[in-house]
Amino acid sequence: MIHKLHHNAYRCRDSEQTRGFYEDFLGLPLVEAFEITQTQTGRATHVLHSFYRLDDGSNLAFFEAPDMAFEFKPQHDFDLHIALEVDAEVLAPMLAKGRAQGIETRGPSNHGFIESIYFRDPNGYVIELCAKRAGHDAAMDPATNGARERLLQWMAQRRAG
Repeated sequence: MIHKLHHNAYRCRDSEQTRGFYEDFLGLPLVEAFEITQTQTGRATHVLHSFYRLDDGSNLAFFEAPDMAFEFKPQHDFDLHIALEVDAEVLAPMLAKGRAQGIETRGPSNHGFIESIYFRDPNGYVIELCAKRAGHDAAMDPATNGARERLLQWMAQRRAG
């Protein structure tokens, strides 16, 4: 049985720029960083793996692998974004902080069950800070919200079209 997320891992261009965004700007402490010089299969490599802790004990992790090709590009929200839950009173100050620091910043956006603001990190990833709104738990309850039925309906339309 799966208990919770331990970490998600993403590539980064520069570990210090990434640390500055996640630790200094977002406030997620750097809790581990280690160099990987050999893969489990014995292949030589040169990678730094770093971890930034969220309040629930889960982590966002990054690999800086300068000798491995990877295309860093600004991600579209629909392709990849990382949504982090915050209290509602955090949104306005973080939005102002991002704008003041010249970080690409968008929002706020009211999605009904959450309100969100968005930043782009130094690697091109979209980082969403979201706060639950009234009715969040009901909106996310699969026993009553019709999620499975909407998914099945979507798939039927795709197959028919």
